[in-house]
Amino acid sequence: MAKAHNNQDGPVAPLWVRRPEVLHLVAYSVAALVFTGQIVAAILRGSDWPTALSVLLAGGGVALSWWRPWAGLVVTSAASFAVTAVGHDPLSVWMMAVLVLFSVTVRGKQPLVGTGIVAAFFLGAFMTLGGFRGGAIVGAAALFSAIAGGATGAALRIHREHWLTLEERAESAIATREIEATRRVTEERLRIARDLHDVIGHQVAMLSMHLGAAEIGLPEDAEPSRQALVSARSSARTVVVETQRILALLRLGDDIPDDEALRPTPALSGLEGLVASFESIGLDVRPSIDLPAGFVEPSVGVTVYRVVQEALTNAYRHGEGSARVDVRERGGRICVTVENSVGSPRDSGPGSGLGLLGMRERVESSSGRLTIDSDGGQFRVHAEFSPLGAVVR
Repeated sequence: MAKAHNNQDGPVAPLWVRRPEVLHLVAYSVAALVFTGQIVAAILRGSDWPTALSVLLAGGGVALSWWRPWAGLVVTSAASFAVTAVGHDPLSVWMMAVLVLFSVTVRGKQPLVGTGIVAAFFLGAFMTLGGFRGGAIVGAAALFSAIAGGATGAALRIHREHWLTLEERAESAIATREIEATRRVTEERLRIARDLHDVIGHQVAMLSMHLGAAEIGLPEDAEPSRQALVSARSSARTVVVETQRILALLRLGDDIPDDEALRPTPALSGLEGLVASFESIGLDVRPSIDLPAGFVEPSVGVTVYRVVQEALTNAYRHGEGSARVDVRERGGRICVTVENSVGSPRDSGPGSGLGLLGMRERVESSSGRLTIDSDGGQFRVHAEFSPLGAVVR
């Protein structure tokens, strides 16, 4: 059977793989045609009743094999003795027996046992009642036709099982990848939400403090300005409450441990500790960190930290055990570069690339620019940010 053309989801299984009963119908249809042709020939020749009875015995065996495969195979094969005994060529009976054998092996029955039964009856009839009529060629044809029927049925069955196994593995891989993609992207977005919440909470707290200081420093006759500052402080508190409410909604279904959720918000000042943590688990890190002297937007600091963390994680899992980290300010931008040699995975299979997807989302959330490339066995992550969170072109 020819394989169907591929569709948008991959190759389509051949018809006989999707509907194995087609093979049985074809085999029994051909056997029915052979049986019908033999009956018609017997009638036209005016054959005696023993001849007709022997052909009917073979046809009955074919019909029986539909419900009782082994019993039908034995009866059909044994009919070769009856046909040979009445002096006729058993070719048509052999054909019916081979077709039944094909169907039996396609169903999953033991091919060696089935082939042995058919071959034993064929050769037994040929060497006893047949008296070696036709010579060695006929005997060899009888033997190899039995082998061909059993082998073909077994091969098609094995091929179908292999195809179904591949389909099952493909479906499992797709389902696993979708689950992993959802988990990784959701995890990264929750981390972004938590970090931004902490940054916003800190900035709003500072804003409220400065507004309070300004309110205290106002002269007594500046009542309108005092009321405006009070309103601004109230709005700042509202921002904090609403941010906490939004974060609570985002955390629904979050499986991040409580101890991690309570950790301080990462920042540029934590890069050296981050590098040390990876060195403690066996990664050879060559850091070159020169932090900007001026003000850096807290959300940018968080993103720089997370980019280095994810890149070093990839280097540890999929690299050769070493990595180079470079963080410095160039031309008014914070440039981050992490480079490592690609090697054999340490503790997991090939990466799915979903951590890199989360990294790209995080960089874009801070208006930065991310470049990821692999050339000559070197994997390189490079990101650029404006210290003030402006869009980097």
